Amino acid sequence: MYSDTIADMLTRIRNANLIYKEVVDVPASNLKRNVLEILKKEGFIKDFKYIEDSKQGILRIYMKYQGKKRNRVRTINSIVRVSHAGRRVYVSKNKIPAVNSGLGIAILTTSNPEKPVVTDKEARSLGIGGELIAYVW
Repeated sequence: MYSDTIADMLTRIRNANLIYKEVVDVPASNLKRNVLEILKKEGFIKDFKYIEDSKQGILRIYMKYQGKKRNRVRTINSIVRVSHAGRRVYVSKNKIPAVNSGLGIAILTTSNPEKPVVTDKEARSLGIGGELIAYVW
């Protein structure tokens, strides 16, 4: 059993990225699906799909690299979990950080039911804060 499922997913993505793996499987959840939607929309992963199984389901993540097979360059340079079970990190709308001088993104969860997970840019435009989940650049 994992105590922090989001950290587990981010670690699997980070490890797959280090060895240029094409596909990563993680146990599914709605929060993970929302985080993957953001990573896909921002261009950090190619795609992901939900695979039904007899339990909770699996999210298959298709990693993205630039260049040919021999000279590949990673799309994700770093992925860092910010808030975790022992230390929750919340930010107000005025204190949302810019990641890597605006070249990366911060992923936040909000109390907005229409947009439960947003990037730092979306949170600023909506004028809402929330819990910092991860930094990606």
